[in-house]
Amino acid sequence: MAGHQLEAAVARAMGSAVRSSRPMSGGDINSAHEMTLADGRVVFVKSNIVADPTVFAAEAHGLAWLAQARALRVPEVLAVGETFLVLERISAARRRPDFDERLGRDLAALHRFGAPGFGLDRDNFIGRLPQPNAPAPRWPDFYRARRLEPQLRQARNAGLCSAAMARGFDRLFAVLDERVGPAEPPARLHGDLWGGNVIGDETGTACLIDPAVYGGHREVDLAMMRLFGGFGHHVFGAYEEAWPLSSGHEERVPLYQLYFLMVHVNLFGGTYVAQAEHALFAIA
Repeated sequence: MAGHQLEAAVARAMGSAVRSSRPMSGGDINSAHEMTLADGRVVFVKSNIVADPTVFAAEAHGLAWLAQARALRVPEVLAVGETFLVLERISAARRRPDFDERLGRDLAALHRFGAPGFGLDRDNFIGRLPQPNAPAPRWPDFYRARRLEPQLRQARNAGLCSAAMARGFDRLFAVLDERVGPAEPPARLHGDLWGGNVIGDETGTACLIDPAVYGGHREVDLAMMRLFGGFGHHVFGAYEEAWPLSSGHEERVPLYQLYFLMVHVNLFGGTYVAQAEHALFAIA
């Protein structure tokens, strides 16, 4: 979508002309702009003309779903279309001295708020990949059928599934029920909680962006937080104090990182294949 077309679409959705627009740095998938409207509002706009037309509606739903918990701030959704999403503009300030501790406690509160079941009432996306969310009554069934198997199937179709990876998944699926940990109620997950999806707001407090939400095991979010770094040990310590994890959670980190590694296999290939193989070896 050309700049003037995007501005016109945002103006119609917001009921106010766009007075100025400037590009902003963002992710690899979408374009990002800060727009100032004629009525004085400043908004953040994500756009993509080639993405699935449901991707921004899915993101808007995910943000609203997280906001229901009133645990961690998320940007307010102001308008959504097939090729754009308008959000409130979050202005970052210096992080509070207790940023990490508050993030850990508030993330525990988000997870504890819970979800109706394992899954979601609609499918969504992780990055640009579809993420199926049809509910399942048991967590191991959901994790296998909605998370691991679709990524494995896509890797096979793309020629990215090595023999070692295939053998590793065969071993894992044979013992998955034993490896997922003690049964817990479904937690309300962000679903893609790497360091870039937590920003500081104007008060120096954590704000979550770019979710891939569903009801699942809370250790999934925590495992993703450890995969690429970006979170201090105070975050995890505060979480543990607020809601202690079940025994053996450290041993389950590779299991719950495996989904994200397979997503990266399918998005980027390369060294992520070896990382997924290594995780499989560590698990089973």
